[in-house]
Amino acid sequence: MRTSKPIAVATNDSPQSQAAVKWAAQRAARAGVPLILLYVVDDRWVAEPIPWTGMLLEKGEELLETAAGRVRGTVPVEITTKVLEGAVAGQLRRYSTKVSMLVVGSGAPHLGGSLTDRALQVAAAAKCPVAVIGEQDSEGRRGVVVGVDGSEDATHAVAFAAAEADREGQELTVVYAFRAPDRWIDSGLLTRNLAQLAVEEEQIVLSETISGLAEDYPDLVVHKVLKTDVEPAAALVKAAAGAQMLVVGSRGRGGFKRLLLGSTAHAVLTHLPCPTVLTPIRRLTDVKKEPAI
Repeated sequence: MRTSKPIAVATNDSPQSQAAVKWAAQRAARAGVPLILLYVVDDRWVAEPIPWTGMLLEKGEELLETAAGRVRGTVPVEITTKVLEGAVAGQLRRYSTKVSMLVVGSGAPHLGGSLTDRALQVAAAAKCPVAVIGEQDSEGRRGVVVGVDGSEDATHAVAFAAAEADREGQELTVVYAFRAPDRWIDSGLLTRNLAQLAVEEEQIVLSETISGLAEDYPDLVVHKVLKTDVEPAAALVKAAAGAQMLVVGSRGRGGFKRLLLGSTAHAVLTHLPCPTVLTPIRRLTDVKKEPAI
């Protein structure tokens, strides 16, 4: 059964936000669900209501109507707008419980990356899948790429990505990247056989992660990619350079469970290669029964 929950997109009318609104509208139209445009007035610095607050709310409503006007009539989707008040990341996190997907723009380049700190906070805290959209040209993009590492988060990311690829008629590429022990530098610590054993064990992890996909999606073409000489984020950014979508679990199997956003997801989002979806484990317990949209 397909979900009827709407898709929400947060915008501040920047070029990246405009791209996010367009992407979200097209996705909502394909899924047959409503689209909600959100703007957050950050009033945390206001100790008590002042005339400026009302002005900011009015400007927010005007901004949303302008953004909605750009996509109304271009795709068959019901569009509503809503202005929220408070901390941007906090308000979007709370609103994410009401929608099937939250879409945000990637933000302006900074420090060699391509995502603002505020958007990173949204991606880390949301309770539903979060799509981060940049200004990359969407024409000619093919395939869905998903990063895995043997964690439970990665299993849910694969479920989302497989449902996406099957629904869109795309091929699925499953990428597992890690740095295997160097047979020469680490020769004093590991024998050649042990180094090879480590690679073979990870090949098993990769195969187990995608087990069952052939049964669930018999027509889906799945490619397995194991990289043993590159960091995970770098491998995913390269693999998804021409992809229609990249899917990453919000956290991997690293030891810092208290961190809301895993290091690989963080690194990928700061060098965004294509529309990228983060899948929180709490919201994807049964992607097959209720496909993510």
